[in-house]
Formats: sequence, C-alpha cells, structure tokens
Amino acid sequence: MNNNDNCNNQNESTNSIADILKVILILQQNACPDSCLDSCDRPMLGGGPNCLICNTRPVMLYTCCGNGTAWSMPTCKDYTVSCSNPQTTTTNCECSNVFRVEKLDGNAATFRVLIPNPEDSCCNSQPYLATNSFFTMDLSCCCVIRCLNDTYVDCV
Repeated sequence: MNNNDNCNNQNESTNSIADILKVILILQQNACPDSCLDSCDRPMLGGGPNCLICNTRPVMLYTCCGNGTAWSMPTCKDYTVSCSNPQTTTTNCECSNVFRVEKLDGNAATFRVLIPNPEDSCCNSQPYLATNSFFTMDLSCCCVIRCLNDTYVDCV
C-alpha cells in the first residue's frame, strides 16, 4: 500500500489524533496552571515561569501524504495565497505550521493559525499571536500531531 492509500482509509491512529485533540480542546477551555506528564494528552495545561495560566497547547500537524513536512496554512484570509507555492505569499500574509484547536466535530477539527510573536524573541512568555485565519481538517488524513510547549495566547 502506498502513502496515498493511507489518506483514503480510516484507521485507528486517526481516532487517536481526534481523541488527543479533544483532550487539548477541553484543557484549553478549562485552562489550569498545574503541569503533569509532558505529552500531548497530559491532563492539564502547564504554566511556566513567565506564564501564570496557559490557555493554549500549540500543535503542528503532519498529513499522511505530506512526506514528513508539517502542514502549513496562510496567516490571512487571502484565497490567492498558497503555502505549497511560496511565490503567492505577500508581505502581509505568510504561512505558519503552528495551530490552536478551536472546535471538534466528529472526525473534523477546526484550527486557528498562530504566528510567532515578533516582540517575544527572547523571553518566550507569549511566543505566539492569534490570527483570524481558520481552517477545518478531516483528521482521517492527519497521521502525526506534535505538541509544543503550553503557552498563553492573547485574544483567543
């Protein structure tokens, strides 16, 4: 079976990713300052030395057909921008591969695109900023989720 066949098949790992995203979404909705195990589905969002209460567990997504490259989406709503074609990006719209899960509906997840905070280059107290760019992904084609350090994202 080639990698393209995996994109069309439902499998157990898809349900695992949906389950992990469900846990992350619940945690983000009920942000707690304590930390525990350092895994994607650890029971509480952690706080760091510069972050009293974290409200986001940023994630990176990898698709079955992505050849090991993280999924990337535009940081703006300009439909002409394509992250698979770098020539279409503009100075006002870049691409990002860091996201915040916002909603789950069965096997579909809606994510908000996050961008690096240019004013937080040294301290990492708020490493990401929220954008108004969203996308919905069918999780049957998502094979890997990478969780980043819990953080606080303003305006989410």
